[in-house]
Amino acid sequence: MEVNELCGKLSTVLKMDLAKKDSDNDYFNAAVLIPLIWDNNQLSVLFEVRSSHLSWQPGEICFPGGRIEATDKNSVDAAVRETSEELDLKIDQIQVLGSLHEIVSPIGVRLYPSVGYISDVQDIKASPDEVAEVFSVPLAFLLANEPIVGHMERCTRPLSDFPFHLLPGYSEKWKSRKNYRVLFYQYKQYVIWGLTAQVLYDFLLVCKKIVIPSDCHI
Repeated sequence: MEVNELCGKLSTVLKMDLAKKDSDNDYFNAAVLIPLIWDNNQLSVLFEVRSSHLSWQPGEICFPGGRIEATDKNSVDAAVRETSEELDLKIDQIQVLGSLHEIVSPIGVRLYPSVGYISDVQDIKASPDEVAEVFSVPLAFLLANEPIVGHMERCTRPLSDFPFHLLPGYSEKWKSRKNYRVLFYQYKQYVIWGLTAQVLYDFLLVCKKIVIPSDCHI
């Protein structure tokens, strides 16, 4: 086989592998929707409290969303589908306004956030299988209050199958690798934190680029 032929085949295979939709990595690929609603005469952000019997983050506050399935056209469709299922809404009741940059979390989640507006608030019915309750926070409140910032440390430690004999003297203890910030928003009895708070923070940065009048109404 000539070098040019080999390079051509490598180029083809590389393009094919790059085109795969993260099928061979360890990331949990998910999509969420930041739902805007009109509540108590003001524009607000809707949140969910996860059901206490869920195996993943029970009782925590989140945006509607979930895993991106193979049947979803893209991350936006996944976010809308999940929102429709969790809030018992029709697809056409969710007006998609756009998307934010994806977030890759230190815990192995690749998250694709979108923003939407739900006008038919009276039709929202939280799915009891996944959602314990829903609540809203005025956008004006979120814009006026900076989050509390904490930090966590990411570390690594070799496990039992690590070939220490190949690396004489390699430590078996935990090794500090990187610190990363964790954001917290407090509203009444609710604490919005973690990845949800990071998505919210990124969305609020976008909101701060435009002037939202106090007398904004529907």
